Amino acid sequence: MYRIGIIGAGHIARKMATTLAQMPNAEGYAIASRDYGRAESFRNEFGMCKAYGSYDELVNDPAVDLVYIATPHSHHYQHARLCLLHGKPVLCEKAFMMNVEETANILALSQQRRIFITEAIWTRYMPLSKKMQELIAGGAIGRPYMLTANLGYPVSHKERLVDPALGGGALLDLGVYVLNFAAMAFGSDVIRTVAACQKTETNVDAQDSIAVFYSGDRLAQLSCSMYAKTDRLGIISGEEGHLIVENLNNPEAIRIVGNDYQVKETIRAPHQITGFEYQVNACIEALDNGWIESPYMPHAETLRIMRQMDKLRDEWGVPYRSRG
Repeated sequence: MYRIGIIGAGHIARKMATTLAQMPNAEGYAIASRDYGRAESFRNEFGMCKAYGSYDELVNDPAVDLVYIATPHSHHYQHARLCLLHGKPVLCEKAFMMNVEETANILALSQQRRIFITEAIWTRYMPLSKKMQELIAGGAIGRPYMLTANLGYPVSHKERLVDPALGGGALLDLGVYVLNFAAMAFGSDVIRTVAACQKTETNVDAQDSIAVFYSGDRLAQLSCSMYAKTDRLGIISGEEGHLIVENLNNPEAIRIVGNDYQVKETIRAPHQITGFEYQVNACIEALDNGWIESPYMPHAETLRIMRQMDKLRDEWGVPYRSRG
């Protein structure tokens, strides 16, 4: 049984605690918050063993096997570094860091110390994500040429998403999913990118439109929004039909559509707790095998996606300085 410590006691941490409470091979062992009362309340709600009023206490607990970082992007570098320096393997929420400099530094520290860390971009670990790749590789739609993907929720009322100091903006919170979706379908051989954004009054990106051109005459048209509730569809089109992925950040089903525009087959996701269990199981697999990265989201891919996002934000005038 792997004992998981959670840093941060917000909404995403609650989702992880709910997941761990129903997993047979992992448990929510400890919660840490800067507010001890909040941590104690969280511990009681989810039946955890320990509550800590500081992150240092959690990483110094020898019983913690893996730390899940559930704080805002702006604090990921500090908290991931704290964990690695104390020998704790890490599952760090997306976006992994604020920028490529922080990402490179943390991944280098992981390599130097030979301690596991991976990005909690849950889509990468989903069963239907692997199935989508298998269908493309197996020629289910012939040669793929075009991809469209969008993700949007009306979340601009959340302070974290409009505050530059907290790494706000649609790209790091939502756009990271459509970029990863395109990467899972089309790979990493990007030739050029053309993009634009609409900004909030606080000068972070609110809605993004991104065209990514790949080798082999392939094009991904991506969009994200913190204003609109979109259909969340990912569609990969080829010579002989297309795949429709429903709810691309937590794929619920894949519809295989043929040349006649008729659905040939619908593949549905297996029953899940919340979907977070797949990334936890990927961490357990890595730790059992002594790996310092997960094959589902290799360090090089985390770094590449972060580099993509840095370039986009630089073009838009939404840079985030390193806190490292």
